[in-house]
Amino acid sequence: MSSKKRVLVVDDELNIRRILQASFDKNGWVALTAESGEEALAVLGREEVDCVLTDVTMPGLSGYDLQKQIADKFPNLPVVIMTAFGTIPQAIESIRSGAFEFVTKPFDLDSVKKVVQSALEGDSAKAKKSSRKKATGGSASKAFIAESPAMKEILEMVQQVADSRATVLVTGESGTGKEVIARLIHTYSNRNENPFVAISCAALPETLLESELFGHEKGAFTGADSAKAGRFELADTGTFFLDEVGDIPMPIQIKLLRVLQEREFERLGATKPTRVDVRLVTATNRDLQEAVDDGLFRLDLLYRLQVVEIHLPPLRERIEDIKPLCEHFLAKYSEENGRSLATVSDEALEVLSNYPWPGNVRELENTMERATVMAKADETEMLVKHLPSKMRTAA
Repeated sequence: MSSKKRVLVVDDELNIRRILQASFDKNGWVALTAESGEEALAVLGREEVDCVLTDVTMPGLSGYDLQKQIADKFPNLPVVIMTAFGTIPQAIESIRSGAFEFVTKPFDLDSVKKVVQSALEGDSAKAKKSSRKKATGGSASKAFIAESPAMKEILEMVQQVADSRATVLVTGESGTGKEVIARLIHTYSNRNENPFVAISCAALPETLLESELFGHEKGAFTGADSAKAGRFELADTGTFFLDEVGDIPMPIQIKLLRVLQEREFERLGATKPTRVDVRLVTATNRDLQEAVDDGLFRLDLLYRLQVVEIHLPPLRERIEDIKPLCEHFLAKYSEENGRSLATVSDEALEVLSNYPWPGNVRELENTMERATVMAKADETEMLVKHLPSKMRTAA
């Protein structure tokens, strides 16, 4: 049999099938076609196929239904969905149920070929690791402290999505641990031996943020004395965590959307694109839908970012996690400060459980660090007297 990759194009429009078939054949792939979901299943029953590209709206079996049946019968076969812009939310649902990616109609042929190429490469990587058990799984789960039902559910979701290439949006109040979740996703993923790169979009002005993300060539602007790789290049083959994504200015949002859709970008001052293979995880404490309504955030970018959304509840809503978190931080800072605090007294735990924690886990960590400093060297139990006066007064 030929070693060429075989792509099945499913669309009820003859012209679409012909255009894609000619383009794929020119690209060195074998392009098979079907005009309905039922015919596609028949082709899959008798032919070996490496990727399926299917339209959504067709007579009889829809593209979504076809994707679900393929997921059941051919679980390692990547499916790319072709959809109109107005039905992107449904396309996102298809990714959550197993589709590889979606492209919007009317499409650009080069963009479609790039997505299909990624699907073909991704399927190869998936087959290679399908029988490999992660050595990092146990240690990763132990590093994630979760006693509350809500956080245990989040851990399960992290494990479920880690090996996919779907973008993940982590939401929640400041200090709830969004970067911890991003690092956990990376640790559980098949990219865990590759780079993890993080940047906060709120910490940089627009001109510097663009250079930090995409890099620049020598002479691209005043002061650019040499070429510099951006964070996307540094994160190639790994995971890129983009914190405070809601603060990205509109012009940079356009470039970010291109990276997500085409897996390429141009450095500032460059004339040729740079291709990258990056798994993007973003985070925000803002309401991005509200930002869209206010004209501050692109709706198409929001669709791309929230393929999977993980919402972290505030600490005041997961009281069960306070004690194990306290003991974790006490052990950490007792070792750093030469103290012996290891447990929390019942009275102190009651005070901590009744406090509203506006700073969430970050504030709790700072409180435990303070407690170890305030404790005597021979004290082993954290008491109410070790807590800040504002907490004692509130109690």
